[in-house]
Amino acid sequence: MLNQASIKLEALYPEMVALRRDFHMYPELSFQEVETPNKIAAYLKKLGIEVREGVGGRGIVATIYGKKQEKTGKTGKTVALRADFDALPIQDEKQVDYKSRIPGVMHACGHDIHTAALLGTAKILKEFEHELSGTVVLLFQHAEELHPGGAISMVEDGCLDGVDVIYGTHVFSGLPLGMIGVQEGYMMAASDEFQIEIQGKGGHGASPHESIDPVVIGSQLILNLQQIVSRRVDPLQPAVLTIGSFQSGSTYNVIPDTAQILGTVRTFSEETRTDIEQAMQQMIQHTVEGAGATVQFTYRRGYPSVWNDPAETKRVETIANQLVGNERVVRVPPQMGGEDFAYYLQRIPGNFVGIGGGNSEINATYPHHHPMFDVDERSMLQIGKLFVSLVAEHLCLSES
Repeated sequence: MLNQASIKLEALYPEMVALRRDFHMYPELSFQEVETPNKIAAYLKKLGIEVREGVGGRGIVATIYGKKQEKTGKTGKTVALRADFDALPIQDEKQVDYKSRIPGVMHACGHDIHTAALLGTAKILKEFEHELSGTVVLLFQHAEELHPGGAISMVEDGCLDGVDVIYGTHVFSGLPLGMIGVQEGYMMAASDEFQIEIQGKGGHGASPHESIDPVVIGSQLILNLQQIVSRRVDPLQPAVLTIGSFQSGSTYNVIPDTAQILGTVRTFSEETRTDIEQAMQQMIQHTVEGAGATVQFTYRRGYPSVWNDPAETKRVETIANQLVGNERVVRVPPQMGGEDFAYYLQRIPGNFVGIGGGNSEINATYPHHHPMFDVDERSMLQIGKLFVSLVAEHLCLSES
């Protein structure tokens, strides 16, 4: 049965490419998605799949009920598969026929690939619904790229109700086509951001003694903050504290009143995350107030870390080995980037899997969020086959 599903996926590939290129040409930003979810819902409804729209805002939940359980009278597991569909505020600079038609907006992270692959998977699973001994829930998620993200609101709106296990994939241009990357435990980091507003006392650059210089204070603070990871965090616990912006003043001979510092913190451990926030609060207060200025510190927690269930990692790894061979399945190192798939994994077991999409022959080697980003579209077949195999593993698709 799996062989038949694989053959049908191969035959469906041109349709998936057409879907992907349409999404790519008409991308929509996070929390502004209108036409994309409409297209997704229309495609699913045409297949005769139950669809719930507007989940958590702009998300879509589609459900395929296995017919085999009707014959046996037994209710099997419920497996969820997730794809995201929002784009980024980046100008598409690729010279391809399917280049973004929307100025300043493009799919620079592969969400169009994820969505088209899951739609193709939906079509195949619907065709084989009589072989399913359980239920498949398809999650099409909005706003992965922008905090607070779409996952948390979809979870709060019941998208995981009754779901036993969930899987998601992410295509990577840095991973060659045909490779599958797995990781047990922490795979992606919690992503937080902070803002520091220093209030000093401005004055003439020739009379610094009459001022409280926020530039000097901010400079000292930035250096002090770098000691938190190097001296306050367990070296066996990965952590990053990065300053992304330091702004103050507008001319050469005036000491400004204020300075603003923006940055990000990335961690895996929730304990380390809390320790860093507390250490920052203490260090900022002592450094700034010790220099005679006042400060406002805002720390915003973003997505939690992505933690892959060990048992599900082994399951995915075994199936991936069967699909592409042991030599093409790799353990990818944990990344400090964030992903709101973490919210699903906080509720139920599951796994987030890396799919190879890099191919130098078609210039698909640029990093994610780059104006030239692209991936090999054949990665959609890999996603589809992995999804179908995972459903089969749980719902006995392969038994008949």
